[in-house]
Amino acid sequence: MAKFFVQSLVGSLGEEIGCRYLREKGYKILTTNYCNTLGRRLGEIDIVAEKKKEIVFVEVKTRLGKKEDVIVPEANITKAKLHKLERIASCYLREKNCQTRTYYFDALAIIYDADIKKAFVRHLDHIFL
Repeated sequence: MAKFFVQSLVGSLGEEIGCRYLREKGYKILTTNYCNTLGRRLGEIDIVAEKKKEIVFVEVKTRLGKKEDVIVPEANITKAKLHKLERIASCYLREKNCQTRTYYFDALAIIYDADIKKAFVRHLDHIFL
């Protein structure tokens, strides 16, 4: 139970850092923690944003620790995860009636060093499709 709670806090911190980072880069945040509302729950997209009239679905992976000691957060973005993100994104596009809009997927790999209270963000643009 404690491990899940810590992971949840780390995830929330990463998403907050990710939203701030994206806003600074000119993205408009449309929603966070999107889950499909129709049919079987498929999962969640961390951040749905917009930039230059394109929709951007963003997966955020966060780890705590020293930058040089942490395994790259994006290593957990597997083919299966990407497939799931694509299915959830399709639900979002249908739900918002914007299937004709251009969209793509990004990832934010965040390492947060609590000792120095600093986040290191790596933005992986157009990760597939």
